[in-house]
Amino acid sequence: MNAMTNAAAISARNIQKKFGAVVAASDINLEIPHGQKLSLIGSNGAGKTTFVNMLTGFIKPDSGQIMLHGEDITGLEPRQVARMGVARSFQIPQLYKDLSVLDNMLVAVASQHPPLSFFRPAKNADAIARAQQLLERFELAMHADRLVGELPGGVRKLLDIAMALTRHPKVLLLDEPTSGVSADEKFPMMETVMRALSQEAVTVLFVEHDMDIVERFADRVVAFYSGRIIADDTPELALSAPDVRRYVTGTLR
Repeated sequence: MNAMTNAAAISARNIQKKFGAVVAASDINLEIPHGQKLSLIGSNGAGKTTFVNMLTGFIKPDSGQIMLHGEDITGLEPRQVARMGVARSFQIPQLYKDLSVLDNMLVAVASQHPPLSFFRPAKNADAIARAQQLLERFELAMHADRLVGELPGGVRKLLDIAMALTRHPKVLLLDEPTSGVSADEKFPMMETVMRALSQEAVTVLFVEHDMDIVERFADRVVAFYSGRIIADDTPELALSAPDVRRYVTGTLR
């Protein structure tokens, strides 16, 4: 077996981060096995987004170490982290609204082979095949010719996640995947996402405020409060922990 097979997908050791007097991460230690679907929960300012930003290189920890499949990625720039196999979708999808769904996918595919040119795109058989494969997997093929600006929120979210998979990532970070999605759309959308991701050898971390989504789709829940991890367990046990009910879900007064 090689080192990647034995190593955790993500290993965070003694991570510390302050912004002035505000403690955003205090002695964070976390091992995430390959293939796990882990949900990060916590109120605004709890530290979960800071943790994700440190994983992706957008913020550098003050101290500690972050390993990706046994390789040290601490303090690397976002593009370096992305090249090593970490992809991300955002709370507000990062899409080209004046392009079609298919053209957005083709731009994402072409960006994996720089230098990117809007005239070189992507308009080759391999790129089109990869784009269409992902559109079908995410049930987006019917929207291929539509402009992104015309799409409802749930469809845009699916497209943003599908575009992140063009990198064949080892780790995929989803930032509030159901934010801005209607109540009727959120469960079908997440079912589609998880079904599509099951065909990839990828570890999934998703930040989420909807506890119904967390309970249904996470293998494991890590709860943050004031820069600390206050629970790390199965969804059932984590969501019933007193500190989580008090500080995260507000169900314990």
